[in-house]
Amino acid sequence: MAEVEATRFVETDPAIVERALGPGTILEAEGTFDVAAVEETEDGWRVTGSGGGLGVPFEFREIEDGYRYEALGEHGPFRELEGRLTYAPENHGTRLTAWSRVRINLPLQVLTDRIAAWKRRNELARALRTLADEVE
Repeated sequence: MAEVEATRFVETDPAIVERALGPGTILEAEGTFDVAAVEETEDGWRVTGSGGGLGVPFEFREIEDGYRYEALGEHGPFRELEGRLTYAPENHGTRLTAWSRVRINLPLQVLTDRIAAWKRRNELARALRTLADEVE
């Protein structure tokens, strides 16, 4: 299993960032999946992402400073995929932090997990760029 993280500072008040974030927005901003459906549940939201011939359900939960999410079940090459996007006040702006852990369900797992982590790091950086563009 591999973990990755990306951060970005935006010169925007945390309250504006908070209003811009949502389960569908986060998944869409990563750029791999289109949001096919968002369903509110007792614990948060179930967001279905579609892309590359896959339909992947994600469970999102709001946490104190952002959102935590995970792919439900094994879909495509993913054995496990979870992430977190948080925000915190910093120097008259906001620090966005995206974190993810991924495990792939393919042979040579050490190698394939590293490749998946590289891809996830790019997705997280893309999400932060997209969100920064929306709030700045």
